[in-house]
Amino acid sequence: MLSELLSGVICASLCDVVRLEAICRLARNRHVFTICTELEVVCRIKSIDHKNQSTFIVRKQRPGYRASDALSHRLCNEIIIRPSVMQVAASSSAPEMIKVEKVGAKKNVALITLNRPKAFNALCNQLMNELSSSLRSLDADDAIGAIVLTGNQKAFAAGADIKEMVGRDFAQNYRGRFLDDWDTVSKTSKPVIAAVNGYALGGGCELAMMCDIIYAGDKAQFGQPEINIGTIPGAGGTQRWARAAGKSMTMEVCLTGNRVSATEAKDCGLVSKVFPAEEVVNEAIKLAEKIAEQSPLIVPMVKEAVNAAFETTLQEGLRFERRLFYATFATNDRKEGMSAFTEKRSPKWTSS
Repeated sequence: MLSELLSGVICASLCDVVRLEAICRLARNRHVFTICTELEVVCRIKSIDHKNQSTFIVRKQRPGYRASDALSHRLCNEIIIRPSVMQVAASSSAPEMIKVEKVGAKKNVALITLNRPKAFNALCNQLMNELSSSLRSLDADDAIGAIVLTGNQKAFAAGADIKEMVGRDFAQNYRGRFLDDWDTVSKTSKPVIAAVNGYALGGGCELAMMCDIIYAGDKAQFGQPEINIGTIPGAGGTQRWARAAGKSMTMEVCLTGNRVSATEAKDCGLVSKVFPAEEVVNEAIKLAEKIAEQSPLIVPMVKEAVNAAFETTLQEGLRFERRLFYATFATNDRKEGMSAFTEKRSPKWTSS
């Protein structure tokens, strides 16, 4: 089926939509497709009626509109009907460098395992593309309440793939928006928990820090060794270390390339909890299950409010939190949660 071919997700953002009537059909068949409006992805797909035609989603010449605008008919007079450009074929192949499974008693937790063991899970372009795509799919899956990201006992991820990077130049990086795929981790609306064993170095450490919570095995090692190869962290290392551990430790880690143990990482606030190596994934899944029991509507609000604390002043953050708090009073889940509390029963969330 077409839905299986596309894994149920079509991604588009800042785009013109050719064949608007086909896109509107997609909107009416949301049990088959989900439109992810936050992404900048260009897709070429078979039309939903399976005829020898195509539905094209193409990037706009100028920014300003989202696919959701077209779906809500706000852009009916703005749509440009023209031949497709910048087409990217939708792929039906399963990911090769990550494993994705639904776990937990209610199968409401997604476990993503980085699966490049011979390279210590070095974060090559293909792996990060697969991870980014899977996260977008899981973010659109109403059956999933939280996500656990892990590697293996030897390495969560030992860093970026240097062999892929060695020949790159400034223009390629700047014009090609190198590392943009990595941002998907921090932009995922559902909580992402890193379960770290072994090495989390360079890009691997940055990947863990993009997650909302880090659980570490007792033998895990963190660090930013980029200084040793003549560069600096490029995916948030200097910024997220500083926010977690302060200036002094961040300077030491980034200027020396020294590794930090799991215990030290916990002491400085980088890691939430430390467990025996063989228990860390199960403990992360337990945490994810508990989060997945909460309101799917309110959980992203919590993420948004906490993240705002690292991106704004205290007073602005307090105002933002207060507005979100007020907003919960417009939801059925807030009413249900408080009613369930007073009636001493478990709440039944409707995500409304």
